[in-house]
Amino acid sequence: LWAVMVSLAATWQSLGVVPDAVLGHSQGEVAAAVVAGALSLEDGARVVALRARTLRALAGRGGMTSLALPVREARRFIGPEFSIATVNGPSSVVVAGAPEALAELEARAEELDVQARRLPVEYASHCPQVEEIEQDVLDV
Repeated sequence: LWAVMVSLAATWQSLGVVPDAVLGHSQGEVAAAVVAGALSLEDGARVVALRARTLRALAGRGGMTSLALPVREARRFIGPEFSIATVNGPSSVVVAGAPEALAELEARAEELDVQARRLPVEYASHCPQVEEIEQDVLDV
């Protein structure tokens, strides 16, 4: 994903489309840093690879589900065992939590006709679970 983002930006730049500003979310932050010149291509690739390697320690212990709800409604819909991982739009949030709890949440969402979709990740990102690996990331 990161390589696609950086490659697309390079393609746009080769066609004369040069951004005044860049931003990103998650791996997109690293891509934005490369496109902005804050990181070299090599350093960006290194950061993404090290991030992926470090996240393996969390594999299987969490997950993420997209809910088609405004953030206020999502906060009422989920329990304390979940975190709002991202707010992607006015009616789109991603929640992070344990796989079993997410399965129950998704079943409840289906019963209440709330669109829910499990994301293809094996960890709960953008939530307190990743604090466990913070020092590992900083040590790299």
